[in-house]
Amino acid sequence: MLSEKPKLILASQSPRRQSLLRQFDIPFEIIVADIDETPFRDEQPDQMTLRLAREKALAVFKKVGADYRVLGGDTTVTIKGTILGKPRNRQHAIEMLKRLSGNTHLVHSAVALVNQGICQTRLCSTAVTFFELTDNQITSYCNSQDPYDKAGAYGVQGHAGQFVKQLEGSYSGVMGLPLWETHQLLHQFQSNITEDLN
Repeated sequence: MLSEKPKLILASQSPRRQSLLRQFDIPFEIIVADIDETPFRDEQPDQMTLRLAREKALAVFKKVGADYRVLGGDTTVTIKGTILGKPRNRQHAIEMLKRLSGNTHLVHSAVALVNQGICQTRLCSTAVTFFELTDNQITSYCNSQDPYDKAGAYGVQGHAGQFVKQLEGSYSGVMGLPLWETHQLLHQFQSNITEDLN
């Protein structure tokens, strides 16, 4: 249920995005977007990530109307051109982590803000390199609940952070909401959101 005058609506149920957005000290409410996230044929992962962030924000904006600002986000993990979504089960998570072990993968994270019917987007792409992982490290991690709601079967902010040998780009983007890109959008539309984003 919306409050009378929410400052911002986040179109995501991700607890990581919610936690990151709170760093801006902007009151917001959550309405989860219900969209089809199936990739288009021959769609590049970075473009798909931008499209899904935009579609999530617009889907919620259509529900609540022009008086509200809506922020949507999407994150895609790819390795050698293959998209790694959320694991279907424990074995799938193990297979994903074995692919990531000792290799560099890309994390594309997009954010979209709809304000008065106008949608602006930003994209952040980060290269993440994992150490060589032992079978015991992988199976122990997959025995936890951590991998199963995350693209690529890991969360950099949790125990899997120790798997990261090198990260080139945005740590918050790998978590699911690139803070600098989000700041840019909120700063651009700062009227009635906040008076202090500088």
